[in-house]
Amino acid sequence: MEAVHVESDSIRAELLPEVGARLHRLRAFGHDLLRTPDDPRMHANDPFFWGAYVLAPWGNRLQAGPRHAAGRPLDLPANFADGSAIHGQVYARAWQHSDTRLSVAAGGDGWPWRYEVNARATADGATLRLAYALVNTSDAPMPAGLGLHPWWRQPVEVAIAARSVYPTTTDSPAVPEPVRGRLDRRTLGPMPAGIDAAWTDLDDPAVELRWPDAGVALTMRAIGPDVHVVAASPPDVDAVAVEVQTHAPQGLRRLERREPGALALLDPRAALSLTVELIARRF
Repeated sequence: MEAVHVESDSIRAELLPEVGARLHRLRAFGHDLLRTPDDPRMHANDPFFWGAYVLAPWGNRLQAGPRHAAGRPLDLPANFADGSAIHGQVYARAWQHSDTRLSVAAGGDGWPWRYEVNARATADGATLRLAYALVNTSDAPMPAGLGLHPWWRQPVEVAIAARSVYPTTTDSPAVPEPVRGRLDRRTLGPMPAGIDAAWTDLDDPAVELRWPDAGVALTMRAIGPDVHVVAASPPDVDAVAVEVQTHAPQGLRRLERREPGALALLDPRAALSLTVELIARRF
């Protein structure tokens, strides 16, 4: 499987255009930071639990099946065990690429709007910069969301600089609540097992990660509109997902009900952008 390599003296990334332009591997100072399969083909067989993949034109869960949104009928197939339509449409599709620029066109099916996603990866010093743009190529306004979903290798310590949280992503409430208890992640430490929540009201940088066994830390900055951090720590996966996206869970419901954290409504030919900076350091 062909890989696109982006590297500096301190950081090295491998992207797989054939499987969603995802990060197969991210190494900082010689240490692997992502949950990476030995065989890259595992990303196609099990696309949701390896590496770091792009979320577009929505992230997290939407209701599957027929419905109307933004004046158009849509019919999203369920693609997850809980019966939801999760993580968009491009996480495992083949992307085109030229050097470190990648792109994919999709939509016009159960998601009736057509769109493109463009990506560029660059490395400078100990920083990997991933710039994404979602472009509405249809003739009507399109609900839109962007995100990046990394699985960070355990054991890892995590801090999320947020004052508010949606305590669940499966049936998230209309408005967030103040962080408290085990959902107050403002202090660096291990992520408790069984969390699946979304944080908002973020400071910059949004996320700090640290691998004590490797002596490596990583700052995760997200530059874009209405950034949220979603984290999941399933007890049966040897990694923690700490991801960034431009909306809260159930973003289509939020758009329809005018709840906070909704998917954006993107005009024809307009673009939604999200840049993720991963800044490594030794400690």
